[in-house]
Amino acid sequence: MRLSGTFRTTDAARAWDELHAAFAGAGPGELALDLSGVERIDGGVIALIVAARDELAALGVNARIVSTPEHVRPLFELYGGLEEASVRAPRPALGPIEAIGDVAVRWAAATRVAVIFLAEVASAFVSLLRRPRSAHLKEVPWLVQRAGFDALPIVSLISFLVGFVMGYQSARQLERFGANVYVADLVGISITRELAPLMTAIIVAGRSGAAFAAEISTMKVSDEVDALRVMGLRPIAWLVVPRLLALVLVLPILVLVSDVIGIAGGLVVAVMSLDVSASAYLLETRRGLVPWDVGQGLVKSVPFGLAIALIACQQGFAASGGAESVGRRTTTTVVTCLFALVLLDAAFTFTFRMLGL
Repeated sequence: MRLSGTFRTTDAARAWDELHAAFAGAGPGELALDLSGVERIDGGVIALIVAARDELAALGVNARIVSTPEHVRPLFELYGGLEEASVRAPRPALGPIEAIGDVAVRWAAATRVAVIFLAEVASAFVSLLRRPRSAHLKEVPWLVQRAGFDALPIVSLISFLVGFVMGYQSARQLERFGANVYVADLVGISITRELAPLMTAIIVAGRSGAAFAAEISTMKVSDEVDALRVMGLRPIAWLVVPRLLALVLVLPILVLVSDVIGIAGGLVVAVMSLDVSASAYLLETRRGLVPWDVGQGLVKSVPFGLAIALIACQQGFAASGGAESVGRRTTTTVVTCLFALVLLDAAFTFTFRMLGL
C-alpha cells in the first residue's frame, strides 16, 4: 500500500477512515506501507499510521513501514514508527481439562502466597514481643477511631433496622398464638448470637477492609513499601500488625453496640404493633437471654476481625502494576472477606451446636 501527498492533522480523520477501509478483511500475512511519496506529514497522522500498524499486528498481519523519506524519518522515529511491531499469536482456547488445571495452578500459587504472608505476620508478632518498637503501634489509636468510632453511625443504623425488621417479620405469627411478648426472645437471641456479629463484620469489611487494601495497594504500586525496606523497617510489622490489632480491639465493641441497638429496634415494633409494654419487653429479654448468647457473638467477632485484616492486607501486598491493580485488589478483598465471614460463621455455629452450647 502506497501513501503520497501531504497529510496534515486536519486530514487525520479522513486518513484513519481510508486506512481502515484499505485494511478491512486483512488476514494473516505481510503488508508494506510505502511512504516514498509523502511530501509532508504531521505528527498526529503518524500516530494514526503507527496505531493502524499495531492493530494489524494484533490480527496476525506483519505490517511494515518502508521507504520513509529522509525529511520525515526523524519524526517517524520519535513516534516509534520505524520499529518492528510484534505479531501476537492468538491464545488458543483451553479445553475443559486444561481450564481446570489452569484454575488449580492459580489457586496453588495464591495459597502459597497466602501461607508465606501468614508466616511473615507470625514472625512480625514474635519480633513485636521482643522489640515493641519494631511495629508502628502509635498508629493503633488512630486506626481504632477510623474502624470503630467512625463506623458507629452506620453500624447503629443497620442494627436498628435489622432488629426492627425481625420484629415485624415475626409479629403476625406471634399474634396468631397470642405470644406477642416472645418477640423479645426471638429478636434478642437472633441478634446476639447471629445477626449482630455477622452484620457488623460485613460492614467493617466493606469500610475498613476495603480501605486497608486500597491504602496498602497504593503504597505497593508507588514503591512506598520498598521505601520502608530501604529505611530498615519491616513492612509487615509496620503496616499489618497495627491494622490487625485495631480490628481485633474494635469489632467486639461494635458487636456489643449492635446487640443493644438491634434489641432496641425490636422494642419499637413490640410497643407500636404488638401492644407489649417496654418494661414487659425488657423483662422478657432479660429472662430469655443468657450470658452465653452475648458471648457467642463476642467469640465470633475476634476471628472475624482477624480474617478481615489479614485478607485486606494480603491483597494489598499482592498488588502490582498501576491503578487497575489497586481497584482489582480492593474488589477482591471485599468479595473474599464476605465469603470468609460466612464460612467462619457457619463453622462456629456448627461447632457450638456439636458442643451443646
